[in-house]
Amino acid sequence: MKGVYETCRKDGSVYYRASFTYKNKHISLGGFDTDTEANRAYAEAGRLANDKSTSIEDYSTDSALPFEKWVIIINFRDNGLYFSTPIYARPKFFYYYMSPSLVLKFDIDDLFYYSSHKIMKRNGHLFVADYGMQVNVLNRYDIRSFAVAGRDYVFLNGDDTDFRRQNLKIINRYNGVHAITTKGRTKYKAKINVPGYYIIGTYHSELEAAIAYNKAIDTLKRNGVKKNYTQNYIDGLSPSAYADIYSKLKISDKIVNYKK
Repeated sequence: MKGVYETCRKDGSVYYRASFTYKNKHISLGGFDTDTEANRAYAEAGRLANDKSTSIEDYSTDSALPFEKWVIIINFRDNGLYFSTPIYARPKFFYYYMSPSLVLKFDIDDLFYYSSHKIMKRNGHLFVADYGMQVNVLNRYDIRSFAVAGRDYVFLNGDDTDFRRQNLKIINRYNGVHAITTKGRTKYKAKINVPGYYIIGTYHSELEAAIAYNKAIDTLKRNGVKKNYTQNYIDGLSPSAYADIYSKLKISDKIVNYKK
């Protein structure tokens, strides 16, 4: 059958792959259990490529193509841009289709990155594989992997699928640090899990609270705590300036005198 070829899995079982060429680009359509299914996918890809009245929203569970391939072909047809990930480009942003019902939005500046990094979802977290490591999507926006939406960051328009930078506001960017606003004045509380949460202290700036958290980690380690804490990375501060702030910060006596 045209566009179909037989191949074998590692266990020796036979399956069929389909592919077609469009705008001088050879596009793989995936693997199928039968040659009939593979041929249906080949025929459907050809129809998609030549019928501009068919949209991404027309996809159904009866379609011969995997949904990801459906999106890739329609984007290539409409925008003349081939991506190996399920992206549909717009002039100033793009959609990333995780599924027919889950569509993410990103700035056009992120197009190059996500065109070569497939987004996956596990346990509610979105991540990509980058140099063999799982990298949380939030990390690209300086948001910690286990930051809590609504507490540590907010989607300004209320849409938690809209990752355009103008829609993301970071409230707490450091481990163990939370902003507290009373009577219009904001201070920063630092706390740490030893186990059981201990308040390190309350500070005038987010930077001081972040450094206090680091100081609490160092103190607990000296007191015999073996827990693997993640230190706050402080950008734009010289080692001497960091050391000066570190030495002057007071932390809770409960942490200073903690015994394992």
